[in-house]
Amino acid sequence: MQHDLVVNEWYSGRHDHTASSRMVDAHSQFNVGSVRKTYLAMAISLLIEEGKIRSIDDEVGLYLNELYATASGITIRHCLTHTHGLDIQEGQYSRAFRPGEDWAYNNAGITILIELVARLTGQSLASYIIDNVIQPLGFTETGWRTRYNELLIYNHYHEDDNWVGPNDSSAGDQSNLFISARELAAWGNLHLHKGKINGEQVYPKSVFDRMTSLQTPKTLHPALPRQGFIWWLQSHSPLNQIGDQVPHDSFQVLGITGCACLVIPEYKAVAVRMYNQLHNPQGYDYLEDIRQFGNEVHSALQASAEPRPLP
Repeated sequence: MQHDLVVNEWYSGRHDHTASSRMVDAHSQFNVGSVRKTYLAMAISLLIEEGKIRSIDDEVGLYLNELYATASGITIRHCLTHTHGLDIQEGQYSRAFRPGEDWAYNNAGITILIELVARLTGQSLASYIIDNVIQPLGFTETGWRTRYNELLIYNHYHEDDNWVGPNDSSAGDQSNLFISARELAAWGNLHLHKGKINGEQVYPKSVFDRMTSLQTPKTLHPALPRQGFIWWLQSHSPLNQIGDQVPHDSFQVLGITGCACLVIPEYKAVAVRMYNQLHNPQGYDYLEDIRQFGNEVHSALQASAEPRPLP
C-alpha cells in the first residue's frame, strides 16, 4: 500500500501441499506468528491512554503482585523491548541477566504483558482487542482462531512439531492469530498514519507515537536491537531485521511463519508478505531473507518515485 491505495497485490500457491487444497487468494488468512504481539502493544498503549498504566517504567510487580519478587526491577518497558532478562520454562520464570543490560527474544515478557492486560481490563487480550480494535476497524479477516475453516492456512496443527501450536485458546495467549494480507496491510497503514483513517483521527496520535518510537532502555549496548512497543525499529544493530537500504524512520514486525509487515513513512508505504513457513530448508539464512525483502521493497518504491525521462 502507498498513499492509502493498494499499488501491488499478488498471490501464489495453495493452502497446503495437496493438489486439491484451496488456492491462496486475497481472503486467505495466515497464522502470523509473532506479528500478533503488535496487537498486545496496542492494548498496552491504549491502557496508558486510559490511565490504567501510569508509566512503562513501572515495575510489573506493581500490577501483578504475585510477580513482585520474581520480577523485581523488571519494568513494562523491559517486557516491551525484550530486555527483561527473564526466561520461562513450563510456567516457571528464571533470570538470565539483569534487566536492561542485554537483549534476548523470548516469550517471558509477552506472557507477563498478556496477564497484565487481563488484570487491568477484566478481559482476555483477545476480547479487549476485539472490542477496541477489530470491531471498530471493521476487520472481518483478523482473529484468534481455534477451529479450522477453509479460509485458514492452518500450519499443519496435526503435527507434533508444528512450532506455532497449540491453537485451542480464544484468549489471545497463543500463537493462533490469523490475518489476511489486506487486513495486515491495513494494520500497518493505521500505524503509518498514527491512528488516522481516511483523514479522520480514529485513535489518539499519542497511542501510535509511543508504539513506534524508540523505547529501548538507554543502558542497552548500541550493537543490540532497537524497538518501540515490540515493533522493530530501523537501526545499525547486527541483529537488526530490517534491510540496510530501508529509510531510518521505518519499522517492522514479523513472525516465525515468515509473515512480515514493514512500514516505511518516508514513502507513505506499507509492505506485507505472507508465508506458511514451518521448517527452513537447508542453507536458508533467515536474517538475509527478511533484510532482502525490505531492500527489495525500498528499491521498488525508490524507482517509482524517480521522475521518468520524457519520450
